[in-house]
Amino acid sequence: MTAHNWTFDADIGVYKNHFISNQLLLKSLGECKVAPFARSIPGVGAFKKKGETVNIPHLKELPDPTSAQLSEDTKIPIDKLELGNRAITLVEWGRGVEYTNLAQQFGKFDPADYLQKALMRQMDRALDTACADAFKSPDVKVIFIPTSLTGGVFDTDGTPSTTALVNLTFDHMGVLADYLAGDIHCPPFEGDDYIMLSCRKNLRGLKQDTLWQQVHMYLQKGDLFFKGETGKAENIRCVQVDREAAFANSASAACTVMGEAVVFGDQAVGYIETESPQLYADPNFQSDFGRQKAIAWRGIYVYSSIWSSSNDGEAKIIRIGSA
Repeated sequence: MTAHNWTFDADIGVYKNHFISNQLLLKSLGECKVAPFARSIPGVGAFKKKGETVNIPHLKELPDPTSAQLSEDTKIPIDKLELGNRAITLVEWGRGVEYTNLAQQFGKFDPADYLQKALMRQMDRALDTACADAFKSPDVKVIFIPTSLTGGVFDTDGTPSTTALVNLTFDHMGVLADYLAGDIHCPPFEGDDYIMLSCRKNLRGLKQDTLWQQVHMYLQKGDLFFKGETGKAENIRCVQVDREAAFANSASAACTVMGEAVVFGDQAVGYIETESPQLYADPNFQSDFGRQKAIAWRGIYVYSSIWSSSNDGEAKIIRIGSA
């Protein structure tokens, strides 16, 4: 359906002849799957405005001594605190839609009602996409590229240098889990588990593996279930994201065998807001004595990876990609 101006005749019926049905069928596309995995960063304050820089301090891991054992005549050794810093810039977001007083007075349905729902779904999709972009940002330095059915290569500079040759397999999930736990010592996201957010193409092969665990096999009564969670491989819980604006089914223009995905633990992506995204109504949009109206959503917030390093103890996300 093409965009149109409101007149006495509209693309869906005419104002003087209404549809028999009183039901408006609205597609619900805005259910967030990615945004809930961003951790809120406290202590920023509402005084921060668009364009201002926010510094996110983070504590670097304390060193492990050869032995922490004490003798009677020795003092407790004191380690020095070392902080890292991540500077990000707040951004204003928003979108709106207009309607006329004519549409409100003569339409079968009040535009203010169904446009609010449409804008809320659009806002949810915008939040999800912004959060997914933070997970896939070049600031996330560690990238895994599958090059065989059992392994692949890791790039640690934020830029994939190799083209992926195969789709994800169960063996790759073991490689990823081992790298997170053993190489960069990333703490798990929930309990002992890491999280994968992935397009459907990557998960298709995993679901057919005999070692794939269905959700009911590992979640107990009272456990947290993530929206879109499809199962578990190794100790990585997998969430399928079907919106290609968030995670595309193709990892790059040169790669056709797999799509985009990320695997992460705790402290992966942070979320800062100084003006919560919400709906606003302007009953006198562009004036004309109240004949032109509009509804919009806007907010001031930002999603960002908390760390921008591939160092051991600092990297918290692995991007799965291809050159």
